[in-house]
Amino acid sequence: MPSYRYLSKEQVDHFLEKGYIVVKDAFTKEKAAEWAKDLWVRLGLDPDDKTTWDRERIHMPVHNREKVSTFSPKAMNAMIDLLGEDRIDLEACTWGDSFIVNLGTPNHNGTRIDPQDLDNWHVDGDFFVHYFDSPEQALLVVPIFSDIESGGGGTMIAPDGIGRIAKYLWDHPEGLLPTGLSFTPSTSGYTNVKDDPDYLSFLAEIKHCSQFVELTGSVGDVVLCHPLMLHSATKNLLRVPRVIINPPVALKEPFCYARKNAEDYSLVERKTLKALGVDSAAFSPTTERRRIVPKRVLTQMKALEEEKQRLAEAGLL
Repeated sequence: MPSYRYLSKEQVDHFLEKGYIVVKDAFTKEKAAEWAKDLWVRLGLDPDDKTTWDRERIHMPVHNREKVSTFSPKAMNAMIDLLGEDRIDLEACTWGDSFIVNLGTPNHNGTRIDPQDLDNWHVDGDFFVHYFDSPEQALLVVPIFSDIESGGGGTMIAPDGIGRIAKYLWDHPEGLLPTGLSFTPSTSGYTNVKDDPDYLSFLAEIKHCSQFVELTGSVGDVVLCHPLMLHSATKNLLRVPRVIINPPVALKEPFCYARKNAEDYSLVERKTLKALGVDSAAFSPTTERRRIVPKRVLTQMKALEEEKQRLAEAGLL
């Protein structure tokens, strides 16, 4: 068995079984407060007046970035054990203050929604064509910037969906386009992608899952999930602002699922193969890998200018 420098045996076993781990106290509360000190000015909302909270969930643009190795050495070390230090694109391994804020809504009746009925299930990576071995989104990373209790808008994950998504990607070497809460074959010729027999709706796929975990935690915790983890936003019933970021981590080269020496598989690769029920899986894409410019880029460019104006008006720029 491979040896790991930073993760405990319990963490390794948990990742291989469930596809995620929680790194407690991965960065300091002081660091979190420093980054989030202007959050409410940027939002243009009053933290003490819920009547100003006019949006339920807000994806904020980025103003500042820092290398993970200095912001959270503990999280960086965990990622090294999950992916392999020599395989991570360390130059691109940064976090930014692009907060995802869940404020809830006064219109919700306070009833918890069954996880299968949540309306936001997806796999991350709206900026590239997906393949079984894609390197662009090597982990789903959730650093926590506010204490999150159950019912407080924490992300819901579905560990038993990893194998289903992996199998779908394996079956489609032509690559899959991220089409909202769905995947569509990159070679699809259908005007309406939903007419394609190989169209995959994540909202339909989640009906086949039965394992659900609500991500709760404290400021400074970091959740590291398998990149094919289905996950969804939830309703913030408590209306205590929930603040996270969701930065990607990339590899220099695609994952390799047919290594000559099984000891060389990363933990993520081991989990993928385990979820598929195979020992190896030699994969070759049949179309050219490419990046996509998602629609959210224009939205966030506009939001960035609005936030800069608010910061300037407050004398913070």
